[in-house]
Formats: sequence, structure tokens, C-alpha cells
Amino acid sequence: MSHPVVTRFAPSPTGFLHIGGARTALFNWLYARSRGGKFLLRIEDTDRARSTPEATEAILKGLTWLGLDWDGEAVSQFERAPRHAEVAHEMLARGHAYKCFATQEEIEAFREAARTEGRSTLFQSPWRDADPTQHPDAPHVIRLKAPHEGETVIEDAVQGRVVFRNDQLDDMVCLRSDGTPTYMLAVVVDDHDMGVTHIIRGDDHLNNAARQVQVYQAMGWRVPVFAHIPLIHGEDGKKLSKRHGALGVEDYQRMGYPAAALRNYLARLGWSHGNDEFFSDAKALEWFDLSGINRAPARLDLKKLDHLTAQHFSGMDDAATLQELELYLAATGAEPLSETQREGLLKAMPLVRDKAKSFGQILEKAYFILTTRPLVPDEKAAAALSDVSRGILGELTPQLQNASWSRERLEAIVSACATGHGLGLGKLAQPLRAALAGRMVSPSVFDMMLILGREETLARLADACGSDTC
Repeated sequence: MSHPVVTRFAPSPTGFLHIGGARTALFNWLYARSRGGKFLLRIEDTDRARSTPEATEAILKGLTWLGLDWDGEAVSQFERAPRHAEVAHEMLARGHAYKCFATQEEIEAFREAARTEGRSTLFQSPWRDADPTQHPDAPHVIRLKAPHEGETVIEDAVQGRVVFRNDQLDDMVCLRSDGTPTYMLAVVVDDHDMGVTHIIRGDDHLNNAARQVQVYQAMGWRVPVFAHIPLIHGEDGKKLSKRHGALGVEDYQRMGYPAAALRNYLARLGWSHGNDEFFSDAKALEWFDLSGINRAPARLDLKKLDHLTAQHFSGMDDAATLQELELYLAATGAEPLSETQREGLLKAMPLVRDKAKSFGQILEKAYFILTTRPLVPDEKAAAALSDVSRGILGELTPQLQNASWSRERLEAIVSACATGHGLGLGKLAQPLRAALAGRMVSPSVFDMMLILGREETLARLADACGSDTC
């Protein structure tokens, strides 16, 4: 009998949503959504000393911005501690776990002796097969009675067949002496109770899978499909760390990348569909499969992300671009757009979005429509507005006052003016751009004139010339 696909993302709320975690969430989301299944979210907040509400909120915000919606409410692992303890006691009752009264001093003494004698330091509890009637009334942990012979095999959907010798695995602690469950037990119980069919996570959890499978087997539960994906490395081939710069999803939002581009890029980090680089969510959902995940670590390459961003911007709807741009402004703490600015930006969006690689670049190109008179030119624009160029703009202005406001006519007038002064069109376009935008990065001067309109264009030229009549 086939089971509906259920995947999960289970971050620890000890910091931001890491870019590697975001990719793991994306893979789980794609696999579930592409198969009509469920994508669940579990907050693994059992480490009370390091877990914070702020980190949980950052994770939820990061997933929401990235567009990875989950089914139902997020589950708190900490709140399920009574259920985890219940399972530990059930394994105890079934004979698949035992009470261990060994103290930390006794465990360390065992390991020290093992090191001296050259034996394995895996702790072998003397309480494993002890008669329960001989148990003292003392603090104890509950340990899994793991098999010590044979092998535990993981048929991993990415790594292939992975074999662990059971004599290399210890009897892990399931319930601490204070009655709190360990992470290793809690994960298994939660995944079973949530009906998870596919566990897609980083390959740094591969060794954990062996012990976790033993818990499934002890409880007689169906073992889910494991898929351990390689971690993301920096461009230098080393594991991602603070030295590589942006690590959190919110960093990429503040850097001005649109969510669709980051989804596309993360999907290609360690997974492939032929030679396809740029694709939509619809295509990703159509193509995604665990067989396409590579075993080798993926390398972060922001140049590829920039390239994909430009492609995504070119195909984005104007209103959607504006909506996400406003989220970018909020994320960076910038002033929100006024209604006038929003209207002007929507009008200019096809121009300012073209070839942009970030929302910051869009805003830079859109400065001409977002600013108000009198413009304060930056250093490069001020340099282009020399006395000579101002004089030429002064001659050009009257010719524009009664001209037909079409691109063809505007180009003809400006070209004729440039030719009359022995200049190429580009030479006159520089001071004209400086007067209209106050910056040297903008759409073409004719596009700006058409968007600004006659009145605003002439007013800006007059400001630049320093005269009401120019």
C-alpha cells in the first residue's frame, strides 16, 4: 500500500534561517508539493538554553518570504516531551530499552580504562541485562537496547546503501535521569507521529540515521525513506561559515534578491535537471526528484545568483516586482514609498527592471522617478553639468517646449542639437541624463523624458541651467 508523501523541515530556533536550511526546506517543499503531499514544519526547541522566540520568528519569516508554505501549525518539539517519555517507557516495557544507573564518573572510568587497554570506548552498560529486581532506588537513564551484532542498513535515496556495524553503535540514551527526552528519541517519535514518509536533510545527520532506525525497529514502526543531501560549501570549497559572508535567508533579502530567484538558485545547489539553470516554480515542481540530487557538496556562487536574478526580473509582473521591492525596503529599514512614488515606479518598472541584478539596482535606476525637484546631482552628475554643457541644454530647452512629445521627435531634436555643436549623441546625453536624473545610472534619456512628461522634463532642465527660462 502506498502512503501519501509527507515531508518535514525541522530547524532548531537558535539563530537565523541558514541558507543551507533554506535549501533543505525547499527540497522538502518541492518533493511534497510535486506529489500532492504535505510539507510540515517542526521547531526543534528542546535546547531551552539556546532556543529563543526571536529565532523561531526569524525562521517563520524567512520561510514565508521564500514562499515555502507549510501545512497546519508549526509543531513545537519541546511541548511534545511527555509523548517522547511515553515511548521511552513503552520500549522499556517491551524489553527494547533498559534502566541504566551508571554515573558519569563510572562511565568516564570505563572509557579511560578502554583507552588504556586499546579497546573501543563505546560504553557498555553493566545494567543492560541486569535483573530488574536488583535495581537500586537511584537516578537512572533509559537506554535503547540496541543490537550488538550484525548491521544496520540505510537505503538512502541520495547516498545509496549505507551500512553501519552494530558493534560500532552504543546503547544511546533515550530518556535522561531528569525525565527529559534526548533529541535522538524525540526526532523519531515526532516523525512517526507526524506521519513523515520521507526525511530529506543534510548528510551531517547520516550517522544519526543508524541509531534512529533502531528506534523505529524497536517500536515496530515503518521506517521512512531517508535522503541525506550534501552540505553547501563556499567558493573556496570549505564548509560555509561566517567568513563566507551572507549565511541567513534574511541577508539575501536585504541584499536585494527576489524570492523566486533565490528559490531557483537554491534548487540548483546540489540538484540538477539536465543542463537547465533558469526555471520557474512550475518547472521545478514538475522536474524535482530525489534522483537528481548530487552526492558531492554544492558550492555557493553569487555570480550565478546574480545572473538568475536578472532573468527572473525580466519575466516578473510589474505589480509583483513592486510588492516584493516594498518588502525589501522594509527589510533594510528604508522609508516606505509614497503613493506618488509607487505610481511613478510602476510606470517606470519595465525600464528600471531590465538587466537589474538586485532591488537596489532597480531603485538606483529609478531614482529619477522617485526623487523630487530640485534634484541634487551626485559627484559624477555634477561633473557632467559643466558651464558648456549647461549652455547647450539652455539652447535645447526652447526646442522641446512645443515639440510633439514622442520618442521619434525627441530623438530628432536632441540629435540635431548635438550635431550642431559637433558632438555625438552620447556626449549630449550625459549632461541631459545628469539634469533629468541627478545620477549617471538611469534608463535612456528619452525613456526618462517620456515618463516624466513635458512639464517635469522642462522644469528639471531649467533647474540644471540655473534659470527659469533656461
